Amino acid sequence: MKDFDIIFDYLKNILTDYEQDMVVAINAPNHFYLNTHHIMKNKKPMYFASAKVNKNYVSFHLMPVYVFPELLDKVSPELKKRMQGKSCFNFKTFDDTLIDELTALTRAGFHKFEQADYL
Repeated sequence: MKDFDIIFDYLKNILTDYEQDMVVAINAPNHFYLNTHHIMKNKKPMYFASAKVNKNYVSFHLMPVYVFPELLDKVSPELKKRMQGKSCFNFKTFDDTLIDELTALTRAGFHKFEQADYL
């Protein structure tokens, strides 16, 4: 579990760079969740991303890759192997290279949401 805490801290740190532009919906010791200020047709805020410690892995959900799937065009095969579904990346072990790549992907997703006026 200690490794999961380290992974979670790194994934959460990716997201805290954007919290000043977002709404922090959850900030718990094992779950960090960001919404945008954009309100959707169902009158709920648009989800941006989250990191969460689960039983067997740490998950990182990134909604921009669901909304703009072209963001995944240049993602490495190694990071794609961590994908579950269309917008979730799961980590059981720490990998600097993949964390760096996910940081860049999150930044690109933020810019896409910004351009689409979703923030």
